[in-house]
Order: sequence, then structure tokens, then C-alpha cells
Amino acid sequence: MTGTLPIKQATPVIYPSEDGEPLAETYDHLYAILVTLEVLRQYLTGRQATVLGDQFLYYAKGFPRLRVAPDVMVIFNVEPGGRDNYKIWEEGQVPSVIFEMTSPSTRNQDMEFKKTIYEQMGVEEYWLFDPRGEWIPEQLQGYRLRNEVYEAIADNYSTVLGLRLAVEGKLIAFYRGDSGERLLMPEELRVAWQQERERADRERDRAEALAAQLRALGVDPEA
Repeated sequence: MTGTLPIKQATPVIYPSEDGEPLAETYDHLYAILVTLEVLRQYLTGRQATVLGDQFLYYAKGFPRLRVAPDVMVIFNVEPGGRDNYKIWEEGQVPSVIFEMTSPSTRNQDMEFKKTIYEQMGVEEYWLFDPRGEWIPEQLQGYRLRNEVYEAIADNYSTVLGLRLAVEGKLIAFYRGDSGERLLMPEELRVAWQQERERADRERDRAEALAAQLRALGVDPEA
């Protein structure tokens, strides 16, 4: 009788989507993340791009410990929509722009480890935003990749996004490069949507009232 050796199955590599750590250390940082995420998501609607927030970015297949979790990252030429995590080798694209909401406690990691990792990945732009101005006096500092090294952006203009960035209190405001139009914040979007709905309701009511008057006069409003 011929014996056979059992075939050892390869253990699948697990890429976790969370580590139990909080999303942000303060409300100001959390709010800045969420607003930036939503403003850019709205701006890129209809384009082949996605915007992700505080999700693991895996950059080495087979090595799940080699990961980073950018506060906000914009990736072009990928399927729109959310992901539980982002694996570069599966998507085929490196993030084009990354934002980190920084503080004194994350300063070293943001300026050393993450900056180096993003340079090596080929992330075109890296933006640091200090909502409380605790270590960046101007609150906002951007870097653009040139010859594989980050250089400071002097005019706060994102060539990748086509947007000019400005500090508005503890948030980043975005202005279109082509028209100068300021992108609406989530609350402003909600108000604008509500106003548009109310305007549409008024137009409908006027149209219905006019149709009723015409019918009262024996005129077919559909004629």
C-alpha cells in the first residue's frame, strides 16, 4: 500500500479593517476629517475616483502589518464607492492625495514615518492640517512630489484636485481653480438642498393653482 503525505494548505493572509483605535483624538480633528471627506466626495461625484477616511491602506501584499491609515485619501481611476480597506495591489492605483489632521502628539509620525511612506508610494500630494494651530502656525501645509521627494507647496493650490485650499476656522475650505467658487460644506449642502426643495414645491403649487384657474375658465391646461 502506497502512503501519501497530506497536502498542507496555505494559511490565508488576513488584512483587518479595524484595530480598535479611535478615529481621531479630539472632536476638532474628527470634524475636520468628516467634513473634508464629504466635501471631496461631493466634488468628485460622477468621476472615476473614491475618497476614503481613516481606513487601512495596505501597501505590501502578504504583509498585513505594513499598513497605514490616512485620515483622508483620494484615489483616481478606481471604482467609486467605499471600501473596508484599500489594497494597492488589488486596485492598481496609489492614492493621489492624502490629508492628515495633525496635532503635537502625531507630529513626529506625520512628518517622519508617514511622509516617508507616502513619498516612497508615490503619493502626489500630502497635506497636513492642524485644526487648532498647535504646531503649524498657518494650520495648513501641503507637499508636492517632485523627483520622488516632497517639496512644500507655497500657494496652497492642489494641482491634482484643481482646488485652492484655505483655512476657515478649524476646517479646510476648498475653492475651484477654474471659477473660484467655494465648495459647500455638508451643512451648507443640506441647507441648499432644503431651499431647492422648497423652491420646487412653490413652483409646483403655482403650476397647480394656474391649472385649476384655467380649468375653472373651461380651458384645458394640457392643450
